[in-house]
Amino acid sequence: MTTAMQDIDERTSLASNSMFEMLLFRLGQAPGTNRHELFGINVFKVREILVMPEITAMANASPHVMGVANMRGQMITVVNLPSVMGCTLDKPPGLLLVTEFSRMIQGFAVEEVSEIVRLEWKRVLSADGTGGNLVTSIAKLDGDDGNTRLVQVLDVEQILRNVIQHEAKEVPDLEPDDKVELPPGTIIVAADDSALARTMIEDGLNAMKVNFIMTKTGKEAWERLQSISAQAATEGRVMSDKVALVLTDLEMPEMDGFTLTRNIKQDPRLKLIPVIIHSSLTGTTNEEHVKKVGADAYVAKFDAVELAAVIRKVLNQQVPKLTR
Repeated sequence: MTTAMQDIDERTSLASNSMFEMLLFRLGQAPGTNRHELFGINVFKVREILVMPEITAMANASPHVMGVANMRGQMITVVNLPSVMGCTLDKPPGLLLVTEFSRMIQGFAVEEVSEIVRLEWKRVLSADGTGGNLVTSIAKLDGDDGNTRLVQVLDVEQILRNVIQHEAKEVPDLEPDDKVELPPGTIIVAADDSALARTMIEDGLNAMKVNFIMTKTGKEAWERLQSISAQAATEGRVMSDKVALVLTDLEMPEMDGFTLTRNIKQDPRLKLIPVIIHSSLTGTTNEEHVKKVGADAYVAKFDAVELAAVIRKVLNQQVPKLTR
């Protein structure tokens, strides 16, 4: 078995058990404290961890951008993550996390890497309303000493948008051929834990002129689907009369997109509803992994025209199933 297939199988195994692996790291002394807090990122977003390479400073760059590094012939932007999070260090950060988000490669400078932990998504709680607008969720880790450690899971999409403004894509005015027509009376149920991503999804779906419900976690989306299903049953209708499709992120607190997809596909009332994975977790291996967990399609964040094309394709494929 190839290494890529082994990676896919391992990720599928983790997803089937509602688990994931998180890389823990520190960024220096937190503002107003003497603590070096733990931060986390999904292991599958990390391509490699390096001792800090030579950095070339870029003229007129963001103060949070250290510069660019030459990674085997590819120039990548290096973001000073301690600076972004307001942490302080006695010396420049010594490690570089090379990551892939939304088909882009970038580096994040960190103080130190702690460890990799495996945990259930239900141990990850939403950080919405806590005041940490660069943090999507808080993971609770049980220590060997009986104490619970809290890990801040970063909203990397928001961080990149704040730091690398020129690479952020605005939602364009869609051409008539890019519009989406849902079956009459139906909606899209969407889920994403990133505030920035939710805004962009809402803008994109509004540009498509479709009706939708936006939720913040897979758990919230699942609860809304259950409520809609109960309403449909009361009215003597089926779910396809109410919901055209589900659009979900992968990484979300309480219930991730893999678990949401599996729940939908295993529920006789919901299984015909197509599920589109809409994620910044890109790369060939990750995209193949999405197919193995039962989703109907995958689209990388965020291109409104591409998203509209995938939605149209999935809806067209769905017509024969609903008319059997």
